[in-house]
Formats: sequence, structure tokens, C-alpha cells
Amino acid sequence: MSQAHIASSEAAIVGRLIRPDHGHFSPEVARELLSIRFGDEDQARLRELSLKAQQGTLTPEEQAAMENYRRVGYWLGILWSKARLSLKKAGMDATHEHRA
Repeated sequence: MSQAHIASSEAAIVGRLIRPDHGHFSPEVARELLSIRFGDEDQARLRELSLKAQQGTLTPEEQAAMENYRRVGYWLGILWSKARLSLKKAGMDATHEHRA
């Protein structure tokens, strides 16, 4: 018996795991998740990497670092999406949350 093909990209797996379209976090958990952001040092590193990427001067190590930040940002975006939906389902406003 053959198993149906399911997408196995990192994004597809994370999406199935987190299920951002199902808002089941408590308001407290949702607000805590929405408060997560990159610190000053990481933001500075991201700006540096972004500038070098625009200039086409990233080293392979910097490209790998940029990819790591991208993946972490993707995870964070999924969690934020689920957190915002959870607040909406609880009748609470998430529009004033800061986005990193």
C-alpha cells in the first residue's frame, strides 16, 4: 500500500506541526509569544547581513547566517500568526503588538 505524498519541505512540516490556522493559545501565552523579538545585537547583525546581501558581498558563512535568521523568522511568523488568531478568537485585540 503506497502512502500519499505529503510535502516534506521545512516550511510544510512546520506548518503542519504548529497549525497557525488553529488559534488555541491562551491569551497569556499569545501575548507572550507576540512579545518575542530579536535583540539589539541580532537586529544589528541582520542589518549588516542585509546590506552586504544587497551589495552582493556576502561570504558563504554570512549567507548561512542569513539563512538561519530567515528560518528562525519563519518559525516566529508562524507562532505570531497563531497567537494573533488566538487573541482574535478570545475577542481580544492583537493589532497593537509590536512586530520585529
